[in-house]
Amino acid sequence: MDWSRGLPVGQDRPAESRPLTKKRKLQDENAEQQNITGSTVNNRIPSLQRSRLPQPLAKKTELTTAVTRTNPVGAGAVKKVAFSSVSLSTSRSKVASSMAGKGAKSHYGARQAMTVKGTESRPAAKATVSNSTSAVLKKRPAWDLKGQLEDMKKRMSEYSGKLQLSEQQRKEFQESAGLHSKHLSAAVSRNKELEDKLQLLEPLVQSTSLELEKYRRENAALQELLQLRDTQLSTLTAEVEELSAVVKALKATLSCKEEELVQKTECVEEQQKIIASQADKLQSMEQTLTNLELERRQLHNTVQELKGNIRVICRVRPLLELDGDSNMAHIQFLPSDEKVITLLKQEARTGHNRKEDAKYNFSFDRVFQPVAKQEEVFEDISQLVQSALDGYNVCIFAYGQTGSGKTYTMEGPDNFTRDTKGMIPRAVDQLFTTAHRLESMGWVYKFTVSFLEIYNETIRDLLVRKPEKSVEYEIKQLSSTNQQLHVTNLKYVGVETQEEVYKLIAIAKANRSVAKTAMNDHSSRSHSVFQLHVEGTDSAHGLQCTSTLCLVDLAGSERLTKSQSKGERLREALAINTSLSCLGRVFMSLSNKESHIPYRSSKLTYLLQNSLGGNSKVLMFVNVSPLEENFSESLNALRFACQVNECVIGTAQVNRRHIM
Repeated sequence: MDWSRGLPVGQDRPAESRPLTKKRKLQDENAEQQNITGSTVNNRIPSLQRSRLPQPLAKKTELTTAVTRTNPVGAGAVKKVAFSSVSLSTSRSKVASSMAGKGAKSHYGARQAMTVKGTESRPAAKATVSNSTSAVLKKRPAWDLKGQLEDMKKRMSEYSGKLQLSEQQRKEFQESAGLHSKHLSAAVSRNKELEDKLQLLEPLVQSTSLELEKYRRENAALQELLQLRDTQLSTLTAEVEELSAVVKALKATLSCKEEELVQKTECVEEQQKIIASQADKLQSMEQTLTNLELERRQLHNTVQELKGNIRVICRVRPLLELDGDSNMAHIQFLPSDEKVITLLKQEARTGHNRKEDAKYNFSFDRVFQPVAKQEEVFEDISQLVQSALDGYNVCIFAYGQTGSGKTYTMEGPDNFTRDTKGMIPRAVDQLFTTAHRLESMGWVYKFTVSFLEIYNETIRDLLVRKPEKSVEYEIKQLSSTNQQLHVTNLKYVGVETQEEVYKLIAIAKANRSVAKTAMNDHSSRSHSVFQLHVEGTDSAHGLQCTSTLCLVDLAGSERLTKSQSKGERLREALAINTSLSCLGRVFMSLSNKESHIPYRSSKLTYLLQNSLGGNSKVLMFVNVSPLEENFSESLNALRFACQVNECVIGTAQVNRRHIM
């Protein structure tokens, strides 16, 4: 224990007490200087020499430096209280920071710090007194025992006073230590309570921190959402401004339109008055138009009768790539006359028996050269097709040898276009177009289609994909009073548009019997008959008319020596030639005006009885091959066409009646 300092050995004085010690030393030195000066003046004694006697002053001067030697317990208590106050103030500062409160130190801590400070300042004052006394006493000479004794007495009196003072200070220190102990125990208990509260508050602080972090995240999300909403709000504000401008412009436009509407309303009222007056005129004009339409039909029928009941048109097929280097030198046309065709037969000119070239001139209603287009050919027969809507039966058929272009003329190629369509699709187009135009005049038309072929004198329905073998097709009259013929079990399909008819034509073309021969790769082995039944009604005038448009593609005649047909092809060729011979005999009987016409000699002539019997308008295409090797077949076909052209079958009658 370092009793001079009142601290245990090896332990330094606290940092706050060091400046006080230095201050005390300065005060002791000043007091000692004053005592020396005072004693010199009062005693009027010169400086004494050092006594040779043993001096105990050097050892006892340490007693005057600190009172702590007399009461080390009190000093330790002061030190303990000081350290406790520091730790207590530290604990209180932690608690205060965790609770986020103001006032880091308590009133108790401040008062205890003041007590420690006062306690430390008292020994400094006493040390000053002892230092000043020691400074007055100087060493006496060794021989001055009396003076030394007096000095010792003075010192003893001083030490007695100091001892009393130290005892008094010890008592004060003990009282202060007891008080500080009480304060320390109270502080310890208070510190323990605060630590318990701190332990209790730590989970709350932790949960509060988590909630704070959660709220911070939510706040950040809300800030982002707020920023997004601000952006959307600015965008919507801009849109509202734009829409406001648009609304303003629309209101201005609306006001203008309202003014225009008022003007238009006035104009409409005026127009309605005009329309009412024009409606009366239109009704009278419709009546006039109806009368003119009837007159047109009569005149049209008269023109067709003047042309002849059976008209014949000749068409020469153009040369194809398959024909090679063939030429058409044996066929001649007159540029100035479109009704004449000439076949030229060049005879051999060797030897003495030379013969002149044979010329065969033929005249028909129209002759079409190989360059003629499908549209040009149909334009010549379009008026005849129109008669079907007027209530007349019309029959158009193509005749000629195999490979002369009959199927191309009547139907067109497999995938026909607008330019290559045959007579059948073009006739359908005209009938539907004209019927649609006549609807404005009060006429309503219904169309029914049938398509069959006569193969080896057997009737086949081309609109049935898989015909049943047990079904038989027979040609019969409708009734004893009605001479019209029909085919039993035949499929009749009602159509409303041209496209529906095109589909039926495609089905029939796929089901038709064709085969390859030496003269034609796609030779038709049957006669095909397309029939379009027309029924028109004019309810306003109480009129009804019925008619049938019959378009026939005959199988080609062929010589067996050239076609080289065998087996099934041979039987087909014989049946074709037989039915064509029967057709020739019918026309011969009609030309000779015989009383008996052999219609029932073949299925073909029997089916065409209504068309050839005098109540139809008939037109025949005679198709001619351009090849010189087919000269004889072309000559026979042209001769047959001339015979048909000379036939007079009578005037066709319109099938029209009045209805209630």
